[in-house]
Amino acid sequence: MRKVTDELPHNRRPALRSDAQDNRARILAAARALFAADGLRVSMREVARHAGVGPATLYRRFPTKQALVDAAFANERRACHAIVDEGRAEAETDPWRGLCLVIEKVCEVNALNHGFTEAFLFAHPDSPEFIASRTYTVNAIAGLARRAKEAGRLRADFVLDDLLIMLMANQGIRAASPADRVAASRRFAALIIQAIQASGERSPLPPAPRLATAALLKNQKL
Repeated sequence: MRKVTDELPHNRRPALRSDAQDNRARILAAARALFAADGLRVSMREVARHAGVGPATLYRRFPTKQALVDAAFANERRACHAIVDEGRAEAETDPWRGLCLVIEKVCEVNALNHGFTEAFLFAHPDSPEFIASRTYTVNAIAGLARRAKEAGRLRADFVLDDLLIMLMANQGIRAASPADRVAASRRFAALIIQAIQASGERSPLPPAPRLATAALLKNQKL
């Protein structure tokens, strides 16, 4: 038999008690931090331990790992939508700049959150939330790429698979601090942009973060 609350619209269901709300907030905060740092290999038990709640409490709020991932990355999905919308707006006057803006900002989001990149690209093919987000983002980028090609700024042999390669490579960035990851991601994005542009123009690269140790760089001229 279904509970009465299961039959009520979402906006008419009883609000969570304050302690339940606190538990949910702690779980989401823990999941976001762990997924961002270590990707989706983090277990539900680790999330519960990091949040300071028992496994039963975690599963009461999020019955499956997919449900937890969907909730944990809601902000990142919205950020991706905002980025492609900004790129589309920029493309009204400069399609190439609109595409570049999306590449730069998506790389930065992904560099700061390894778990989101993993979930977005591979891990949750059956999640309605990620399916909708992928479809929206990919369609927007495809449109920007088409317009940039028509403007003669994007190389003619660029395909969307190149974007997948870019995101996979960007996901591998490792650095001691979030600031260094962002700096490395910006430089990587600049290199990618120069590689896919149709013309021979070359803009200066952003500063390179010091990712290697001094010993590795000793006696190197580059």
